[in-house]
Amino acid sequence: MADQLKEKEFTQVIVKYRGPGGNKSNNTGPGAQAAIRALTRAGVTVTRIEDVTPIAHDGTKKKGGRRGRRV
Repeated sequence: MADQLKEKEFTQVIVKYRGPGGNKSNNTGPGAQAAIRALTRAGVTVTRIEDVTPIAHDGTKKKGGRRGRRV
């Protein structure tokens, strides 16, 4: 990706990453962080990093069923 950007003479990029949505966690995965790190090591300036992960408006169903998780 960095080679293609250098061929087209891009020096700055805005990174938008999309992770799996849901109700579990909000942090980024290791693949997104590694990709951003690889771009910066290749000499491309990252001006902005945006999270565009889809978030459900009506919520998602948690696991456990009607009576919750029984221990």
